[in-house]
Amino acid sequence: IDFSLSQNYPNPFNPSTNIKFTISDFGFVNLKVYDLLGNEVTTLVNEEKPAGEIEVEFNVGRDSSPDIASGIYFYQLRAGKYIETKKMLLIK
Repeated sequence: IDFSLSQNYPNPFNPSTNIKFTISDFGFVNLKVYDLLGNEVTTLVNEEKPAGEIEVEFNVGRDSSPDIASGIYFYQLRAGKYIETKKMLLIK
C-alpha cells in the first residue's frame, strides 16, 4: 500500500461528493477543502487513521456553510510527508 488521493466522485457535484484516499501506515491524517483563494472551507479529517483505503463524504450545508458558491474547490490530503491536492467542481 502506498499513499494516494483519488479524484472525488461525482465531479461536478451538488450537494455532496465522496473523496477516497489510501494511506500506507497508521498515522495522523488531515483532509481539508479550500476555495479558489486558498481559504479553508472545512476540515473533513483531522485524526489518526489506520493504514488502508478510507472514504469520506463532503456535503455542502453539513460540512460547510450552505451558501458557498458554485465553482472550483480544492481538497488537500496531508499524511506524514505525503501531501496531495486535487480540484473539484461544485455546480448549484
